Amino acid sequence: MNNALTGILPVLPTPFTDDGAVDPDAMLRVVGFARQAGVAGVVFPGFASEVEHLSADERATLLEKVVLGVGGAVPIVAGASAPTVDAVVANGQVALSLGIKWLMVQPPLAVGAGVEEVTAFFSGVAAGLPGARLILQNAPAPRGSDLSPETILQVARAVPEIAYVKEESLPAGPAISAILGGKPAHLLGVIGGGGARYILDEYQRGACAAMPALEIAGEHVEMDKAWRSGNRQRARDLYMRTLPLLVLQAVYRMRLTKHVMMRRGILHNTIVRAPTPQLDAPATEDIDQNLVELGILEPQPV
Repeated sequence: MNNALTGILPVLPTPFTDDGAVDPDAMLRVVGFARQAGVAGVVFPGFASEVEHLSADERATLLEKVVLGVGGAVPIVAGASAPTVDAVVANGQVALSLGIKWLMVQPPLAVGAGVEEVTAFFSGVAAGLPGARLILQNAPAPRGSDLSPETILQVARAVPEIAYVKEESLPAGPAISAILGGKPAHLLGVIGGGGARYILDEYQRGACAAMPALEIAGEHVEMDKAWRSGNRQRARDLYMRTLPLLVLQAVYRMRLTKHVMMRRGILHNTIVRAPTPQLDAPATEDIDQNLVELGILEPQPV
């Protein structure tokens, strides 16, 4: 579970029962779907997991199911972000107790975007979680701190426990180039975000992995393999085919992910806790047509 991170590492959605409770059994199906798609690792919890709407007990229960479902086959990245160092350490200790070493942490907005403040925050996290390997998540404003590449590099140089950066500021491409151009030796790479909407630009600039949502994991794995094998035209063809759905995913977020997962027979409902736009009939038809064009759904008879 502690191998280097490369390839497609989807953020797993949180399944809920019809009455709104977390659904551990469905989480096992979600993990099984990811493994069948051939992903290089999984991430839980993250923004796409509705992490801000899960209790500590719910997070721990579902993370146990992720570990069980993965069975050591691929790395697991556990999201540990929280408003304070102590809270991050508490989240991280749960992951470490389950054998997960990779922890993704976003500096909280309250810390600010200054080098000294962010360095102090990550130094405190590293001190409280010996043995953990950290991924600094740089999310765009207003949700994230939108750190500059220069700040990220200075923080990474000061905190050697930071092994990767997940860069998803907008535009991410120039930031990825800047970070990789000045990275310290212990920084193993930069991972792309943004739902894989910019994945080929990120890969062209040297990103080692991507963390999209889960619903088209197989297509993303195929794209990744085509790119790494040198078949750039095949990778671009797949990218162009998936992009319309990803544009919709940027709007409907977890609700679209769960709709697609329900269409694929993995989930039984599309219940979300996070505030997201509702899918009305035309939006659903548009999404389903994209799934038909991707070969995921059969066309409906006219």
